[in-house]
Amino acid sequence: IIPHTFYLKQEGLLMAGEDWNSGLFSCCDDIKSCCYGFWCCPCLACTVSGLFGQNHCLPLCDICSPAVTSAFGIPLCVPPAGLALRVGIRQKYEIKGSLCKDIATSCVCVWCSWCQLHRELKYRNHTPAVLTIQSSAPIYLEFSPRTTAITY
Repeated sequence: IIPHTFYLKQEGLLMAGEDWNSGLFSCCDDIKSCCYGFWCCPCLACTVSGLFGQNHCLPLCDICSPAVTSAFGIPLCVPPAGLALRVGIRQKYEIKGSLCKDIATSCVCVWCSWCQLHRELKYRNHTPAVLTIQSSAPIYLEFSPRTTAITY
């Protein structure tokens, strides 16, 4: 019996329509993410963007939104990058929710939203499943008296 070990990502193991891995205000579940978001939310936002496979500088659009509003009078109340990443993560991992809830979450508590996204991606990306498969097919060895070669 020959054992084979395969490593699978957690990505597809949760059932469709699951809730977020942690709540919006569950900062005590991961103190490191909470402190990171509290002390340097723009850095956390850029980290989340990178973990999701997007450009690290994408959340800087959210920082520029108030400048666009004041300079040109274009109202951008919803942080565009934060909302886009939240919707993308929810869609990719099939998390329950709606666009309306995503907009409300992105507007009401920006820091908590980024922390929740960070916790979710850490959970999804760093929880591999280990699967060990053993072959039950027997291997027969033939020995020929004239040669020393082994035939499978």
